[in-house]
Amino acid sequence: MIEFQDEVENLSEAQAKAELDKLQEAIARADIAYHQNDAPEITDAEYDAMKVRYGAIEMAFPQLRRADSLTGKVGAPAAEGFAKVRHAVPMLSLAKAYTDQDVIDFIDRGHRFFERDKDLVLEFVTEPKIDGLSASLRYEKGVFVKGATRGDGTVGEDITANLKTIADIPQQLHGTDWPDVIEIRGEVYMTYADFEALKARSAAEGGQDYVNPRNTAAGSLRQKDPTVTAQRNLHFFAYAWGDASSLPADTQWGMIQAIKSWGFKVNELTERTASTEEMLRQYRLIEEKRSSLGYDIDGVVYKLDRLDLRERWGYVTGEPRWAIAHKFPAEQAMTVVKRIDIQVGRTGTLAPVARLEPVTVGGVVVENVTLHNEDYIKGFDSNGEPIRDGIDIRVGDTVVIQRAGDVIPQIVKVVIEKRPADAVPYEFPHTCPVCGSPAVREVNEKTGKEDSRRRCTGELICSAQAVERLRHFVSRGAMDIEGLGAENIDTFFNAGLIKTAADIFTLKDRRPEVQRALAERREEQARLREAASGKTRKNVRGVEDRNYEGLEKLFAAIDARREPELDRFIFALGILHIGSTTAAILARTFGTMEELIRVGKATAAHEGDPHEVFPSIDGIGDTVIGSLIAFFGNERNDEVIDRLLQEVHPKPYVVTVSADSQVAGKTVVFTGTLEKMSRSEAKAMAERNGAKVAGSVSSATDILVAGPGAGSKLKKAEELGIMVLDEDGWFDLIAK
Repeated sequence: MIEFQDEVENLSEAQAKAELDKLQEAIARADIAYHQNDAPEITDAEYDAMKVRYGAIEMAFPQLRRADSLTGKVGAPAAEGFAKVRHAVPMLSLAKAYTDQDVIDFIDRGHRFFERDKDLVLEFVTEPKIDGLSASLRYEKGVFVKGATRGDGTVGEDITANLKTIADIPQQLHGTDWPDVIEIRGEVYMTYADFEALKARSAAEGGQDYVNPRNTAAGSLRQKDPTVTAQRNLHFFAYAWGDASSLPADTQWGMIQAIKSWGFKVNELTERTASTEEMLRQYRLIEEKRSSLGYDIDGVVYKLDRLDLRERWGYVTGEPRWAIAHKFPAEQAMTVVKRIDIQVGRTGTLAPVARLEPVTVGGVVVENVTLHNEDYIKGFDSNGEPIRDGIDIRVGDTVVIQRAGDVIPQIVKVVIEKRPADAVPYEFPHTCPVCGSPAVREVNEKTGKEDSRRRCTGELICSAQAVERLRHFVSRGAMDIEGLGAENIDTFFNAGLIKTAADIFTLKDRRPEVQRALAERREEQARLREAASGKTRKNVRGVEDRNYEGLEKLFAAIDARREPELDRFIFALGILHIGSTTAAILARTFGTMEELIRVGKATAAHEGDPHEVFPSIDGIGDTVIGSLIAFFGNERNDEVIDRLLQEVHPKPYVVTVSADSQVAGKTVVFTGTLEKMSRSEAKAMAERNGAKVAGSVSSATDILVAGPGAGSKLKKAEELGIMVLDEDGWFDLIAK
């Protein structure tokens, strides 16, 4: 299991790439172990945790998404030794929920999606999540003709002969109302009683030791000899369907009743529920009965009942939007908080970490756990609602921790009865523990509340942020300096050769010191290899010569980035809340770095409403403006920026526009409901034609494009005599 000691938002791009590569290898290996070899090497909770972390890194660093990304992929390729079966309808995985709130959020997404259907009641079919092996059974004219494993979701293994030995799977469908072609899907499993009987028989015969019912059931289905499978007494629950020439019902509930009438077993705990409360009540009921069922389940699945609504809600990569698996709580353990440390990330976030007495949870030794922020320590979530019954966390507390959806373990309970008499509330620092700069909490522009995170305002002068900022500065999405990766940044920083970004561009003036730093790193690495292997090092003269050539290439790569694109340069500065998209908006709006600095400083110096100085820009809100004010208003950043701009000269941002464009140079505002294009499409279209897109109407606005429901912006545009167009008029204008 891979251990992660920091949250995704605090990772540099180099750290994120390294984690992503490790996760890619670990998840792929786990898929093979679980789906092909039926011998998992990690727990389900650990696997889920890695998948969650993998997806979070891809979302935070989209530029790192690999061509062979595992997002949306299901299971593992079909094992060798079996014929392959291509599924006419893919066998998808399900999104995971780990808390009641995750389920509430899932239902809320459904209500938002169908918000125009005001009287619509969303009903869901709730069923136990069987911990077995997924299988798909194809019937033609009512006769079972082929069965397959899920495989990778697209191609599975042909295990027809083995599936025919399972009594729960009818060879001929009952009744007469079945479609000409239908694929029934469900889970093959083994009961505890049958598993224990098999273990006893095997032990008596001196055979193998079986680990658990799920692995044994999966291994039984992959036997070359079907008579061996027949001896294992496997079972099958049906709960879905795949390819079908027609369907006898228009709901999940109706389909389950039909499948049952055709001779399949469906789980008796399957129910139709009409509210979130009913769904969670059924979850609790199933959880209570879990130990008495006689077979393994690891959660509850909720599926939208109406099939027509499913089609409308649709799918995301590898998962249906209309279903979710609510997993049961992961294994928990109790330990003691020894101390609370504060770590400072690249963006200046003060991240509290609890250092624990080591404890094993789910097969992993846990010594650290993130405490997220000061509100979390006090016992409140980001909305001010109590968590852990509102009990704060103190040094010396006995706590219950668990590993569930997060790779980083979480504290779920404070055992207040065991709290030491001298334990005192934790005082969260208001200054950076590294550089001493004030650490502040921003105000959320949407809620008006303080942000839950406290950040150091030292920015470019904070050494805790310096290395991560430097790594970000040279990363692929920013300045993209080839050869200056995380390892070289660390080496040069620790040697005192690079403290700020400007120092990167003077490295070649200090060749001897640079060579010495690299040589010392190579020597240290060689010593470590020697100590690990016990072998004597060979002469490394030739290696040093080649490294000299590499050094010259590095200097050339640095010089090649002295005139970067303006948006890359802005993004490379690492200003809080300024991602690559926002950097492109700023570059397009201000045109030059000098103009952005001028406006940024003027806004920071202005004592009134910042909007009186900073222009209205579509896509730029108060949070970004606040970050720009903090950055350009910090005098300690001035010298760093000035030195950098002596070495680097960002190119002015130029938009190439056709000479025939009717909207070049004009300011456009879109309002109302756009029916023929999305907001993002409209904005991109305007910018391609040389226009600027603003978020509000003013005397500087040239064109207002108004869809149905346009309100105050339309009224103001009419008062100011601004050209008003509907969508068709807009299309006609840009087509001229």
